[in-house]
Amino acid sequence: MGTLAEIVRPNFITVAPEDTLGEVAEKMTTQNVGAVIVKDHGRLIGILTERDMLRAMAARVHTSDARVRQWMTVDPITASVDMALDEAAQVMLDNGFRHLPVVDGQNVLGVVSLRRVLGGRRRPAPEAA
Repeated sequence: MGTLAEIVRPNFITVAPEDTLGEVAEKMTTQNVGAVIVKDHGRLIGILTERDMLRAMAARVHTSDARVRQWMTVDPITASVDMALDEAAQVMLDNGFRHLPVVDGQNVLGVVSLRRVLGGRRRPAPEAA
């Protein structure tokens, strides 16, 4: 079975905790991503996902006033690049989330979605002899 190293992509969005939800929503929409990494002074401090944005909208916040720090998931669970795809899927399912930051020590390498992890687990069927 494969590992996260095979599917993680380095093109992720990093935002600051003081950014507004409106600014972040624009970036997420433009780049068609469902989650962004929140860093403060270069250190991963959170993740903001489309679900977090939906919670904020349900609370009727003004996106030009609401800040990332108010709605992000603080200190998210992360995975190493050598984590097996099956294990990553299980972590995400067990914890009820769809995005997982992939790190190498303190360095964020990317974010994988549950869809991408499950897609990476598919292998072609062996050919019949």
